Amino acid sequence: MKYKKHIFVCTNERTDGSRISCGEKNGMDLVQEFKKEMGKYGLQKSMRVQRSGCFDICEKGPSVVVYPEGVFYSHVKIEDIPEIVKEHLQNDRHVERLKLNF
Repeated sequence: MKYKKHIFVCTNERTDGSRISCGEKNGMDLVQEFKKEMGKYGLQKSMRVQRSGCFDICEKGPSVVVYPEGVFYSHVKIEDIPEIVKEHLQNDRHVERLKLNF
């Protein structure tokens, strides 16, 4: 099945302690919250959210990327997820305040 959008949430955890990692900053909680919020609108049939490995932007984490657009969001918190789901996933409008510009 092809998904309209694919959401990747970094859940990487570094064991060496060299850098803070998204997994240490609630990465899996974000995945679960996305699933819950998307479920409210029946989006899980046409979109998929899943955990991901490191995007190598740890200082900007927790990080989320939405494909096919390739839009990265940084410093994502649980309370940001309803806005991302409503604005980006449902209405195709990027959440500019969270958007990471390279």
